[in-house]
Amino acid sequence: MIERAITSCLPLWPQLADGRATLINLSENHTFRIDGPEGQRHILRLHRPGYHTRDAIRSELDWLQALRAEGGMPVPRPLPGNDGQFIQQVSASGISERFAVLFAFEEGSEPQVHDRLEPLFETLGGYAARNHLHAAGYESADVVRPRWDESVLDPDGIWGDWRKAPGADAVRDVLDRLDTRLRSDLAAYGKGRERFGLIHADMRLANLLVDGERVALIDFDDCGFGWFAYDFAAAVSFIDDQDVLPGLKAAWLRGYARHRALAPEDIAAMDTLVLMRRMLLLAWTGTHAETDLARSQAHLAQLTAELGEAYLNQ
Repeated sequence: MIERAITSCLPLWPQLADGRATLINLSENHTFRIDGPEGQRHILRLHRPGYHTRDAIRSELDWLQALRAEGGMPVPRPLPGNDGQFIQQVSASGISERFAVLFAFEEGSEPQVHDRLEPLFETLGGYAARNHLHAAGYESADVVRPRWDESVLDPDGIWGDWRKAPGADAVRDVLDRLDTRLRSDLAAYGKGRERFGLIHADMRLANLLVDGERVALIDFDDCGFGWFAYDFAAAVSFIDDQDVLPGLKAAWLRGYARHRALAPEDIAAMDTLVLMRRMLLLAWTGTHAETDLARSQAHLAQLTAELGEAYLNQ
């Protein structure tokens, strides 16, 4: 059925005439590479129905363009359709209406876990700091984006209920205690403007493209309001249990400190936010069982409980 939506999409942008679509990612959205007959390439994002409103998507694209123009950041460039609008609405027989957005193609490849990641994380820490500095002067009532705070732990959290995730029942006691502790520690940390604001919120390896010395930061689909240190927690998604974590954290902090200062309590909160992110990912696996990524994380509840027990015993 998704093929019908793609067929409806292509005529909406002049660049996509006679294009051929290849699915390159299925997570929150369907993301396609569109190959043109003369070798041109574009990235088409077909939004999951009901996830973001038009205003939320507009806010994402506005910030992307501001980061490129004002912050000099290597981030995706959205492209307007035939009607001059960046956000298109797609309908086709047998599928729900969806929003669609087209981006210019970015060269590069996704870094892998076995790569030497510390230099990359130093770059990423710098990117995070620059984004946070830009956001401090950019936020306004016109920005409509989700919140990545303690509410993600609620039964109606943005990515679902961790309590219903695969394997959660077997370690429920530990996860309940971890939930309580995380809420308490985050409340003590607080949400002052120096530590909470507009963030990328998903700086994991899958959202980076490395092309020689250039590193592009892509997929701002989950940008929203959260703790600045959460950008590190998202960056170490699925690798936060590995021996490389201390080195990656040190590299990220070196890159960050070149642009923006962090207080000791900000650095301490990074460990708390890594566990919050892990609980959030656990919830995600329960609501996205159709994805390859969710299916590959059958062990996530048990591993989260083990890391959570260590955190609780600190």
